[in-house]
Amino acid sequence: MPGQQSRSNAETVTRVAVIDIGKTNAKLALVEGDTLREVAVVSRPNTVRPGPPWPHFDLEGHWEFLLHHLAAFHAAHGVDAISVTTHGASVVLLDASGGLAAPMLDYENPGPDALAAGYDAIRPPFAETGSPRLPMGLNVGAQLFWLFETQPGLRTAVAHVLTYPQYWGYRLTGELASDVTSLGCHTDLWNPWEGRLSSLADRLGLADRIAPVRRSGDVLGTLRGELAARTGLRRETPVAVGIHDSNASLHPYVLGRQSPFAVVSTGTWVVAMAIGGAATRLDPARDVLVNVNAFGALVPSARFMGGREYEVIRAGSTAVPSDADRRAALSRRVAILPSVEPGSGPFPGRRMRWTDAPATEGELLVALSWYLALMTGTCLDLVGARGPVIVEGPFGGNPDYLDMLASCVGAVEVATSATGTSAGAALLCLGTTPRVVTRRVETRADASLLRAYAAEWHRRA
Repeated sequence: MPGQQSRSNAETVTRVAVIDIGKTNAKLALVEGDTLREVAVVSRPNTVRPGPPWPHFDLEGHWEFLLHHLAAFHAAHGVDAISVTTHGASVVLLDASGGLAAPMLDYENPGPDALAAGYDAIRPPFAETGSPRLPMGLNVGAQLFWLFETQPGLRTAVAHVLTYPQYWGYRLTGELASDVTSLGCHTDLWNPWEGRLSSLADRLGLADRIAPVRRSGDVLGTLRGELAARTGLRRETPVAVGIHDSNASLHPYVLGRQSPFAVVSTGTWVVAMAIGGAATRLDPARDVLVNVNAFGALVPSARFMGGREYEVIRAGSTAVPSDADRRAALSRRVAILPSVEPGSGPFPGRRMRWTDAPATEGELLVALSWYLALMTGTCLDLVGARGPVIVEGPFGGNPDYLDMLASCVGAVEVATSATGTSAGAALLCLGTTPRVVTRRVETRADASLLRAYAAEWHRRA
């Protein structure tokens, strides 16, 4: 099959350029193979263009940015391989010439909600897809249904449907693919139990146009000749198939850790993923889903838009909470009840409220951190998480978040070696088992007070 190169050159890979497109920012990172350390990083906002015809992502702007910095990274450090990780809930539609059949829809566009009843009539049940029904375009199937119903001729113009990481792989190599982790991220298009497309692909008339499904760690292909000439990279530079970003955070632990454990990937989305968790009934009404890891295995997951919620409530504040702020918040039970972003998460449709107004910015930020930890703990409970909980991403640097989470769920660890989405994606090219070093979060002396605060929060939430 075209693009099925082996990874025989893995032993020569020392630096991997990782295209890492998150919902908020697009970045390029150069990851050192031995340490998984980012030796160079550049980023740009992932700004949504307003349209017409609808809110969409700036793919060409990202492309020029990526090529410019690939050339710079190679000139300064050398690039041996390329990997890709992106946010989920996104596909790119190509026409027969390989160009865009339509601009790439922003999944936060509410347009698909207007045709929700029609879509609900054809979407498969949770028992088939492990995918909850989500608002806006968070189900890729809902995006496609809305686009095809509202854009005459688009359905027939679409020759190929690519999951988002593989769009960048296609631009780099000319090879077409989809990956299991992206299809397994609440698209409604994948049956994770049987490892194949769901019945929705046929109902949308796309079963033969969704690009061939590949494992994330396969080598998709090598660099197009004109891109090698433009960037200075070798024509033989391998490009991995690529991976959904939350699964990139999970990947180092799947490779190097014994279950049971859970990983909490934090960013715009906070995603709790249980490996070897207790058997439990998954409740799709609470934003619980079945993700698929890089090897195609099922990963019970629950999530909420924690990074977005943090920015909304923080509102630009740079205050540093004091112990007095913490004592005041505990004594007066200053708390945020869910949900700041009511369209997703374990308390859908709930509108946030304060139990008591914070007296200082420090109190506000403490209560916000505790709220995020309690939402995380709820997600972990919903997926039957067992064993230590490893926090990945920016929330791992928030001591109040970690203190509350540790008080509620027990063993919490934070990675001290380089991990995260870029490192997880780089491992797809390296063929090695990482030694991920973590530190245990020590339980605070006043953990009993935090637990009492948490119990009150759960009672009221």
